[in-house]
Amino acid sequence: MKFHGFAAAAATLTLFSTTTAFAATQITWWHAMTGANAEVVDKISKDFNASQKDYEIVPVFKGTYPEALNAGIAAFRAKQAPDIIQVFDVGTGVMMAAEGAVKPVAEVLEGAGMKFDKSQYLPGIVGYYSKPDGTMLSFPYNSSSPILYYNKDIFKKAGLDENTPPKTWNEVWDMAKKIKTSGAAACGYTSTWLTWIHLENFAAWNNVPWATNQNGLEGGTPELKINAPIYVNHFQALADLAKDGTFKYGGRTSEAKQLFLAGECGIMTESSGGLGDIVKSGMNYGIGQLPYDSDAKGAPQNTTPGGASLWVFGGKTDEQYKGIAAFFTYLSQTDVQQYLHEKSGYLPVTLAAYEATKKSGFYEKNPGRETPILQMMGKEPTENSKGVRLPNLPQVRDIQNEEFENMLAGKETAQQALDNAVERGNAAIKEATGG
Repeated sequence: MKFHGFAAAAATLTLFSTTTAFAATQITWWHAMTGANAEVVDKISKDFNASQKDYEIVPVFKGTYPEALNAGIAAFRAKQAPDIIQVFDVGTGVMMAAEGAVKPVAEVLEGAGMKFDKSQYLPGIVGYYSKPDGTMLSFPYNSSSPILYYNKDIFKKAGLDENTPPKTWNEVWDMAKKIKTSGAAACGYTSTWLTWIHLENFAAWNNVPWATNQNGLEGGTPELKINAPIYVNHFQALADLAKDGTFKYGGRTSEAKQLFLAGECGIMTESSGGLGDIVKSGMNYGIGQLPYDSDAKGAPQNTTPGGASLWVFGGKTDEQYKGIAAFFTYLSQTDVQQYLHEKSGYLPVTLAAYEATKKSGFYEKNPGRETPILQMMGKEPTENSKGVRLPNLPQVRDIQNEEFENMLAGKETAQQALDNAVERGNAAIKEATGG
């Protein structure tokens, strides 16, 4: 995916938010939150609007993460860009390549006379959304880490210990088989976001390369390494479990969460940000860390940020930027971050909010809720675990998903699927980078 003519068009970006002497300046915020997380967006927006009279945040739902990104690109080309857009982590490289079309968050805050101190934010998160020189490009609104959820009632029916979630992938496979064969549930295991969880975070958590050039963070023309034996063995296990329904595929993004919420599958790997809907369902659930490969040396390592961040489009008025800066400053407040973390399962982006949550006893009362933070901050990142970045990562993910779907349909082996994903993915990367 490319922003053709993105930078050149930035100077002609039309301004849509207006202000008068008698009305608050409206700030449009396009987002991709649904369910319980959409309720959090609405509450935060209303609370900010009620906290002052100069600015009004107007949240607008624009579909799934990929749909929201595509909507933003289309709106920019039509000179109808919103003020703020929520872009998932996969789109970071796309937005970074759109210089001139976006205004770095650090500049927005500093231009409004507000002090920006990146040391206040969780280092693993702020680093991912910053330039190599440390300039923060976007505000990390809802950062997440993939974790494991399990249905305790299904575990009991299957004769499994409801207080002992699986730690390795081999344990997941074994427990999933037991759930299926015992009749405790129609399916043992499902997963959202196969590309993010089973490739990108699988690489980081097991400390193996996803691609060359530090997984694309160094720039250039990286080459994918996802057909190494450790990946092939992992995906062949998934393909084998899919044959009798022990593993059930839900879709490319978060669709599999519905299989888990409906009690159809006993185990699920999903974003920590999926917690709100699970809590809301009233399920008797448990949380475990993301499983690791028992053959990987030194595993587990650390997970990388998922979720999304808020990007600001260029070409807005000084008053609009002041409003955006005021909103981001509001979002950084400890009590707001604590609320966002506790209600949604997303990580608090500031160290102060994390410490306040710990001090309140929240993690003691809610076992497992600190897991995604500990996964990300437990070890110093290596070259394999700092994250993944490509200027066309959404396109490369689509290629990978197509191959996974062929594999799960029995049309390809895991080796064939991953070999194809590497060949096709590398060709797409080369085209996007001009390599």
